[in-house]
Amino acid sequence: MNKTNAARILDRASVDYELRAYPIDRDDLSATTVAEKLELDPNSVFKTLVVRTNGNEILLACIPAIAQLDGKALGAAAGAKRADLVPLAEVQKLTGYVRGGVSPLGTKKPYRLFLDEAARCQDRISISAGLRGLQIIIAPSDLTEVTQAHIAPISR
Repeated sequence: MNKTNAARILDRASVDYELRAYPIDRDDLSATTVAEKLELDPNSVFKTLVVRTNGNEILLACIPAIAQLDGKALGAAAGAKRADLVPLAEVQKLTGYVRGGVSPLGTKKPYRLFLDEAARCQDRISISAGLRGLQIIIAPSDLTEVTQAHIAPISR
């Protein structure tokens, strides 16, 4: 299995993780489907969303597969009034990743990452490895340390 930039970042940081591949369905790239295919609890599979605050700052938000982003809560955590998803057409340009393969690691530019506090309830979480069909299983504390993520209640 080829390593992605996200995996190489973890290797350089000497972080323990596991790469898990799954068959992709281009008609359903949802995180809940990823959880199903990998036979993981959907509470442990985190999707990475690209958002823009009302102050025009781009942020990354990692929330559980079954949750929805709370734009006001994320905005408040980031020191803004609110944050909204960027249009899908902008995601690849901003991150270098395609929809269904956005990783909180290895984006084109460094963006502040906000990890939903629900991650604290999990021993390990699953995040995109930067490709559709490939996930990284990692301890939330390791992800937080490597990315300098802010942990906050940002989903509902």
